Amino acid sequence: MTMALLIAAFLMGFFGSPHCLGMCGGIVTAFGLSMKETSPAKKRGLIATYHLGRLLSYALLGLIAGVIGTTVLTPLMVGNSTPRILLGLVLVFVGLTMLGLPFLNKLERLGMHFWQALSPLRQKVFPLNTFPRALTAGLLWGFLPCGLVYGALLIAVVGHDPLTGAVLMFVFGLGTVPMLVATHGTVNWMRNQIGRLRLRQVNGAIMMLSGLAVIAVPMVMANMHGGHGQMNHEQMNHEQMNHEQ
Repeated sequence: MTMALLIAAFLMGFFGSPHCLGMCGGIVTAFGLSMKETSPAKKRGLIATYHLGRLLSYALLGLIAGVIGTTVLTPLMVGNSTPRILLGLVLVFVGLTMLGLPFLNKLERLGMHFWQALSPLRQKVFPLNTFPRALTAGLLWGFLPCGLVYGALLIAVVGHDPLTGAVLMFVFGLGTVPMLVATHGTVNWMRNQIGRLRLRQVNGAIMMLSGLAVIAVPMVMANMHGGHGQMNHEQMNHEQMNHEQ
């Protein structure tokens, strides 16, 4: 299940990256302008560093989400099917979000207050001409309000444990990197392909169907197993009656 969640998190980041480009395009542009005095080699290093900072922030958020999941939800899930059902519901919810339903818009607006409170710190990292500044900029960037990130955090909450939550969010961030580091021409090509083939919607539908399968398939299998068990029990009773006769 963990590997399936990792793949889902990566694809969610990758196919949702056009949305990330719209949210983060201004930040990437500002970072690029602040590095115009640096050499090409150092610029590549700075870009890698601030993306690493962003992924570390995502991992920290995933760790916190995992702690919340284990401390708040685990006591309610002992000895029952609640973890599986909850995971399925979260996958369905995230899939619907990727299909375009604006469930997390209000949460984004709430997060914007925190993002604005970070403004004094964000101003201090410019110009982005050293690696510590680049790392700090990426760490702050990870707290940009984003519905896609919040959806991934919901998966981290039900991801079994804090470490899994951190890894899930890191892998989700990796999925967003290609779109954010590609050249202008490549970005346009990737965005057009994702939009033309509706890959984000396809991935959302797959996640939604996966969630429904996580909920329903074990129930169906249990019912089938229960039915076979009842038939075998009745058959044993019938054979016992014949033997007594």
